[in-house]
Amino acid sequence: MSVETDSPERARPEPIRAVPVRRPGRWVAVAVLAVLTAMFVNMLVTNTAFNWTFMVDEMFRPPIMAGVRGTLLLLVLSMLLGIGLGVVLAIMRLSDNPVLRGVAWVYTWFFRAVPRLVLAILFGNLGILWARLEFGLPFDRQIGALFGVTDFEARLFGFNTLDILTGFVAGVLALGLSEAAYMAEIVRAGIQSVDEGQTEAAQALGMTRGQILRRIVLPQAMRVIIPPTGNETIAMLKDTSLVAFVPVSAELFFQLKAVGTRTYQLFPMYVAACLWYLALTSVLLVGQYYLERHFAKGHGRSGRAKLKLRGITAEAGGGAGTEAVKS
Repeated sequence: MSVETDSPERARPEPIRAVPVRRPGRWVAVAVLAVLTAMFVNMLVTNTAFNWTFMVDEMFRPPIMAGVRGTLLLLVLSMLLGIGLGVVLAIMRLSDNPVLRGVAWVYTWFFRAVPRLVLAILFGNLGILWARLEFGLPFDRQIGALFGVTDFEARLFGFNTLDILTGFVAGVLALGLSEAAYMAEIVRAGIQSVDEGQTEAAQALGMTRGQILRRIVLPQAMRVIIPPTGNETIAMLKDTSLVAFVPVSAELFFQLKAVGTRTYQLFPMYVAACLWYLALTSVLLVGQYYLERHFAKGHGRSGRAKLKLRGITAEAGGGAGTEAVKS
């Protein structure tokens, strides 16, 4: 015998009336920022100290453009020297040889401790230390004196220091050697981020240490190396202005300051320098973005998913799935 009971129909709940959280602090902050922005724009437009007409007319003249080219050349040469030497120093820091590790550590210690402005001025005055540089047998005169020969010289060639060590070369050396100390730490961190198991597997396959470094370690370490290297490149672009104290005339800040000094319009030229560095830095930021995206392929959740889909599509031999993977 079964007993049937009628359960009362449950009443439907009323729709939730969501009340947005009031945040008056946000609107106060927006109002304050709007007022400050309006005041700043008003200052740019109405303050005659900017002298916009003079600034725009002067900042694209041939001497200024020559300074831009000189700044970019300083940037490229200094970064090439810094990156190349930094890779060598990073490998030395990771070497099993204690002498190589010690030399690399002393190098990074010295060039990270001394300011770049001091290095630029120091390298610009190296002619005081060596009036002439010559290449040949070391300690030739001392060796000749041991055997009773007073005028013995075994030197192949030489040159006057002031003829070669110009202000531009001194600036490149100061900036590049200083940058190498920072790049050594960046590259070392990138190399150490790669799993050691991959190196051991490559050694088991019979690859040499150079092949492992070029083909396995460095390509994977680039994902870690690129972002701080981009920051260092932008910092180097700004630090090129330090060579104006060497002095180097073929440099952007030197040329802008020279125009301001000659025309007694220093402040507009300082603003022009800010605008030029903003424009050049923006171009470098775009390049850094695309480099990071290129070397980050296959990393992260979305990257691994795309690689997996590509593998599935390749195994299936389908063409329609390729378009889906690309999208």
